[in-house]
Amino acid sequence: MKVSLIVAKAENNVIGKNNDLVWKLSDDLKHFKRTTLGQHLIMGRKTFESMGKPLPNRTSIVVTRKENYTVPEGHYCVQSLDQAFSLGKKLGLEKVFIAGGGEIYKMALPQVDEMVITEVKAKPQGDTFFPELDWENWKETQREHFEQSEKNEYSFDIAFYKRK
Repeated sequence: MKVSLIVAKAENNVIGKNNDLVWKLSDDLKHFKRTTLGQHLIMGRKTFESMGKPLPNRTSIVVTRKENYTVPEGHYCVQSLDQAFSLGKKLGLEKVFIAGGGEIYKMALPQVDEMVITEVKAKPQGDTFFPELDWENWKETQREHFEQSEKNEYSFDIAFYKRK
């Protein structure tokens, strides 16, 4: 099973504030939807709750230490990241996406095979951060640039990386 990480992060590694996004990037949201449609997303409970409901046409695997936490039918709740990976293998998945938040990204990084990173050209204030990476372990394979516009609060690049 391939483990892919998907994130939008600022130059200062901020990914959120008060359990919400810190920018409006319409083209990035479209990219996220295109990339993850039909896939299983592993995320922490706070990230899951910040969405308000499960994303359409995707399956959520929610990692939480809260006992008796429930998710809607068709989605899964597990107690650890290891359980999430075991579930993915048990379900016969070819790929899972790590979709946040900060602690889940940090814990998952050693297992990640590829990353899709939206690199936002900004340094906003935030309280949730993407972990520092050892870039020696990663090779960029593709990059697309988006200019600031009416739909995109900041300019950004979407970059694809594979583990060396």
